[in-house]
Amino acid sequence: MFACGNTLMIKRFKRFFTLISVCLMTWFISHNLSANDTLIFKAVGTWGYFTNYQKHEGPFWNQHIAEVSDRQIIGEITPHSELDLQGYEIMRLVKNGVFDFAFGMSGYVTPESAIFEGGDLSSLAQNISVLRRVSEAYFPTLERAFAEKYNAKLMLLYPFPSQMIWCKQRINNLGDLKGKRVRVYLETLGDFIDGIGAVPVNVRFNDVPQALQQDAIDCVITGTMSAYTVGLHKYTPYGFTLRVGWGLSFGAMNLNKWHRLNDQQKQLLQQEIAILNDNMWKETATEDAVALACLSNGPCELGSNGGMTLVKPSAQDLLIRDRVAKEVILPRWAERCGPECAANWNRTVGKVLDLTAQALP
Repeated sequence: MFACGNTLMIKRFKRFFTLISVCLMTWFISHNLSANDTLIFKAVGTWGYFTNYQKHEGPFWNQHIAEVSDRQIIGEITPHSELDLQGYEIMRLVKNGVFDFAFGMSGYVTPESAIFEGGDLSSLAQNISVLRRVSEAYFPTLERAFAEKYNAKLMLLYPFPSQMIWCKQRINNLGDLKGKRVRVYLETLGDFIDGIGAVPVNVRFNDVPQALQQDAIDCVITGTMSAYTVGLHKYTPYGFTLRVGWGLSFGAMNLNKWHRLNDQQKQLLQQEIAILNDNMWKETATEDAVALACLSNGPCELGSNGGMTLVKPSAQDLLIRDRVAKEVILPRWAERCGPECAANWNRTVGKVLDLTAQALP
């Protein structure tokens, strides 16, 4: 017990030391460059081993923004996977000015308010073009929520690849999932799993392999590319390719930092982030096919094949999905978010999807 306590204290001290170091470094750089009217942006990204960070988040802040701004804006970004931070901590640190900008998944902020779930409710958007229309319709709502909850300016919304279901045993249809323990990371995903008669289990992404090996869970919901990148096929040889979500994510900036930019710098940053956003959407649109080929029998341009057996949902499965969306997912979310929130969703996202969110009486 004593050794365990010491280990916990050491981990906490390391995290505290990391955050203090970030603060001191940011202050030191900003102090020394302020005379040249150069603004330093300290950013935090998502997972350093995923495509979004390697191709988009990292290069944008570490190189691109300095080049296009003639070094008036200099960025430095670190993925949160290297900072030993929990997702929910990140926007709180942006609010407090420890970071100036953050990329993150909606799961980071949904504990703060159910309003953040509304752009990616489970199973509602079945293709990426519809998801983009949903995100554009809901953007003003999330923009207000980020400002009110986190003193942050929402700059972009972008998707991770499709969230699908990966299992240790073959799943031929949704009925085969009944009673199975399925890893989820959002409440709306839990609503879907519960709605089909399975058991939602909240497990951190990094703990998924261990949970599978210890038989704590039978299946996992995660993205197609995430599944391949971390070698999930070693633990779950079967995939059920029903799209149950997207992992819609955000990029948001501390408002105090935003107000330090002059008009020309604001215009430039918004223009460049819009280009970044388009590039992320375009790449995600192609990643499902690439990842599914690599998870199964190829051809795989990323490495070796995973040899996973993939099962497509039937027409009956899609009918069940739609019923669960209308009878479980939307009513439960409307109850969590409240009447005003649900009414706003109906005016925005609901019009895009031709759906209505209303709590059950």
